[in-house]
Amino acid sequence: MSRPAVAHLLFGLVCSLAISCSDVDQGASDAAAEAAAMAAKRKAEADRAARIDSITRRFSPIGLRRDVIRSASHLDSIRHAYAPTGETYLAYRAFATVNRKDIQFFRIGDTVMIPDTIMSDRRAYSVFPQYYEHGDTIPKIVFVSNKWQAYACYEYGELVRFAAVNSGEERKPTFPGRYAVNWKARLRLSSLDSTWRLPYTVNFHQYAGLAFHQFEMPGRPVSHSCVRQFLPDAEWLFKWVRQAKFDSTRRPIPFTGTPVVVLDVFDYSRRRGGPWWDITSTRDVVLALPKEPLALEEALVPMSQIPKDVRGALPNRRRYVAADSILRERGVIRQDVSLRESINFNKLRRERKARAAAAEEARKREEEAKAKRATTTVGGSE
Repeated sequence: MSRPAVAHLLFGLVCSLAISCSDVDQGASDAAAEAAAMAAKRKAEADRAARIDSITRRFSPIGLRRDVIRSASHLDSIRHAYAPTGETYLAYRAFATVNRKDIQFFRIGDTVMIPDTIMSDRRAYSVFPQYYEHGDTIPKIVFVSNKWQAYACYEYGELVRFAAVNSGEERKPTFPGRYAVNWKARLRLSSLDSTWRLPYTVNFHQYAGLAFHQFEMPGRPVSHSCVRQFLPDAEWLFKWVRQAKFDSTRRPIPFTGTPVVVLDVFDYSRRRGGPWWDITSTRDVVLALPKEPLALEEALVPMSQIPKDVRGALPNRRRYVAADSILRERGVIRQDVSLRESINFNKLRRERKARAAAAEEARKREEEAKAKRATTTVGGSE
């Protein structure tokens, strides 16, 4: 074999060995990278599981004892133990939360729930899960339970707030379904009745005027479809939620604010209290939350709940017209219940004032006319 041929053969063998070694090195590198990725994934899953377990187990069960206020002295002792001032303030907040009721509304003969442990973090009294696995990609969401008269706020699946509410009464209910925050106002005078001062208003239905806000909490669904809260909860929620984006005309773009989901319906056949009277521990119930909350049906709101002077601006008007019959078919509205129309009390007062002013003006004109006729008669007799 000639010298050039031998050199060529040796060069080929060297290249072949180099390529083979390169493939081995690349394969080893790929295997190492895959193993590292798998290890990182297992660690992330283990860390997530540990975090979820820590969140889920962060509160021990709290016992709840049901009692009846038997006498004036018993009522006084409760008001003293849970006074909303000074060193009993934390006890008051826990007591008011588990009862869904402010202290001034208790009377002799009322049922009262007594927690055996006072916690400053009211998430300890939650009927919602401490961790919501299907919400771990959702930055913020609010769930409202009419049945349990409470709401829960979640950030990426973790419960960050639990609060008591008093939602809509049966003829003006807070309808279940998907909503979203539109706008918020630190102090709002109701557009229906300006005598209603509504601190920390967070609107979640532009046309029906549904909103979270602070107001009296007598312990039952009593509102005109809004969601009442205690003042500290209303202030916290106001600061926490994100309001909607606005279009060029400064109108909120639907479903661009913090999602709000109303889960269920209160049992209005129950004339006193609610299911929170029936549990003996905070572990007795944990509400099931929807797997895909952002895909839920937009809440159906009947036309009767929309003030007459804004009905012309409704999008998809037929949906509001059909809502009443659909909700009755679903059992959301009981068949024998008539919903109350939204009444613009401000407009009624203006109309009454205008009628009174017109009547006063007519009375003055009549008196002037009588006086003139009397003067004419006297002048003529002379």
